[in-house]
Amino acid sequence: MNNSKKLLGHLNRWTSARVLAISAFCGVGSALAETATLISENDFLADMPIVLSVSRLPQRLDETPGAVTILDREMIRLSGARDVADLLRLVPGFQVSTSFESVAPLVSYHGAFNSYSNRLELQIDGRSVYSPYFIGSIGPGLQTVALADIERIEVLRGSNSAAYGAHAILGVINIVTRHTADTLGAQGALTAGENGVQDAQARIGWGDARATFRLTADSRSDDGLKGAYGGNQVKRVNFRADMQTSARDELQLRLGTLAIDAGKGQVGNISDPLRDSFFGSSYAQLDWRRILDEDQDVLFRLSHTQEVYEDRYPYSLLPFKINDIFIVDASGKAGSDTALAQHTFRYGPALRVVWGGEFRSERVTSRGLYNTDAAFVTDFTRLFGNAEWRASSSVVVNAGAMAEHSSVTGHTFAPRLMVNWHLNDRQTLRAGVSKAFRPPGDYEKFADVRYIYKGIQLGPVNTLASGNVQPESVLSQEIGYLGEFPRWGIGLDVRVFHEQIDGFIRQLNATLPRDYANDENFAIKGLEYQLKWQPWRGAQVIFNQAYTHIGSIRATAGTALAAPELASTLAFFQKFPGGPELTLMHQDNSTATLHGAGRGSQVAMTRTDLRLGWPLRFRTRSGEVAVVVQNLGTPYQDFKKIFEFQRRSFITLNLEY
Repeated sequence: MNNSKKLLGHLNRWTSARVLAISAFCGVGSALAETATLISENDFLADMPIVLSVSRLPQRLDETPGAVTILDREMIRLSGARDVADLLRLVPGFQVSTSFESVAPLVSYHGAFNSYSNRLELQIDGRSVYSPYFIGSIGPGLQTVALADIERIEVLRGSNSAAYGAHAILGVINIVTRHTADTLGAQGALTAGENGVQDAQARIGWGDARATFRLTADSRSDDGLKGAYGGNQVKRVNFRADMQTSARDELQLRLGTLAIDAGKGQVGNISDPLRDSFFGSSYAQLDWRRILDEDQDVLFRLSHTQEVYEDRYPYSLLPFKINDIFIVDASGKAGSDTALAQHTFRYGPALRVVWGGEFRSERVTSRGLYNTDAAFVTDFTRLFGNAEWRASSSVVVNAGAMAEHSSVTGHTFAPRLMVNWHLNDRQTLRAGVSKAFRPPGDYEKFADVRYIYKGIQLGPVNTLASGNVQPESVLSQEIGYLGEFPRWGIGLDVRVFHEQIDGFIRQLNATLPRDYANDENFAIKGLEYQLKWQPWRGAQVIFNQAYTHIGSIRATAGTALAAPELASTLAFFQKFPGGPELTLMHQDNSTATLHGAGRGSQVAMTRTDLRLGWPLRFRTRSGEVAVVVQNLGTPYQDFKKIFEFQRRSFITLNLEY
């Protein structure tokens, strides 16, 4: 515990240590990857992990202003998951869909309210990755980087507009990629199996003490869900450079592209026929961090993201000749540019502060969705700050807020106050309140969908947004507990919450044209916990449960089962002497509305996964071969009732040099 406090006091001195680490690593040359060792009690119940993203200050897990689940690189590997969305089933309160029907697999927290996951903030190395084109959906963003490049994923279960503004209304997912100094050399992986599973990934890292680099290319593909039009393929290329330009300055450059080819539609549905769709995105991010002294540093960040979507099909009911047919087209493009400045400093032994400002500009263009070729532009101007005050040796107070201005919806102010009380070195209570907002997306504000053929409008207008929608808001109150019991090898994380949503934005479907409105207010309340247990040497058990109740003002609104009232996940990991590994994961959810289903389409789901892994070691190479079986039981319904996730068995070979 004392080591953790010393670490927090010297986090700003990491520059020199990193240079030494890089030099030592490079001096070894192409080293072997570390062999997985048995989990000991010291490993499992070591000092508290450091969380980087919740308040924008690096903090111990038991001193963050909120409940955080950390999925580290080892957990990612042992899970057998093929993408981030599927991995997030390990987080209490999360719902997951593997369907590509809404562009990419989705996750939601405390409710699958629509076909897009747009009430969570997704960050990758500090860059916001929600899609302006898809009403803020994080589905495509979850596919941005390969699992092999991820160091850890920090998931804040709760509102965080105080730190990240718009879209952080119910939670934040922060993906931290591996430093390039940790990925020198070559690495590759191949996966093949049932349901057309074919994945390939290759990475090369190089550099010296002044600069290190990484280039990763990978693809993943399969035949999709039974009943859905597949197959689906994800291709991506990512580059990262870490450059130590001086003893005080570090420069980081990140570049990447993503391409998703996916099938969409339903057999016999003329308004949603079988077809192929394409989503592509690219990004560039430049970070410059300067250490001013041992107690303060500054960060400047510039990023640019571009996305394009192609989805068009013939409307077959119209009596036109084959060369004179009407095409429904939902294609378009979007982009965003962000500039951020952030200052972190310590004022005396008891106070740390981070503050800064951010400007973000988003653009969306689509004639099919907005009946114009003009771009819809939304500019966000943000001023944020958070202070961590050690009121006593046992009490830590986090107070923060963000003032945000949207060029479309005006001003919002999102405050947060959280108090963490250390009962002793292993037990912490947490209580607090926060306010968060989600502004309407461009489609919710300006949609104008009509079908025009040679200057003639065909039928009534499908969707015509009146623009009379204001930001949703959430008042979140929570009490939490974080405890460790080394004698029994147990760790426990509990969160009791009450989230009051006001001005919930919903599409009104009763008549055409469809519109959007701030349709109702309701509360989400419940309890969730995660229990970690080391029953014997080399074993670890993780058990999650979430009890969630969503109370709708209108009984016909269909939100009462937007999340399962009870969701449970059990994961068992065993490392055997000599290296073999066993993973068993079981998920059981009570009935809830599927992401792509309408009212009254509630189903339950049960899924069990198995993974067996064997390490490989020979001369200058190391690696692993793993066999994974996903969904050992009967098929379950996913996204829509007509789509089913069946058993998938596949084998993965991973080699490093």
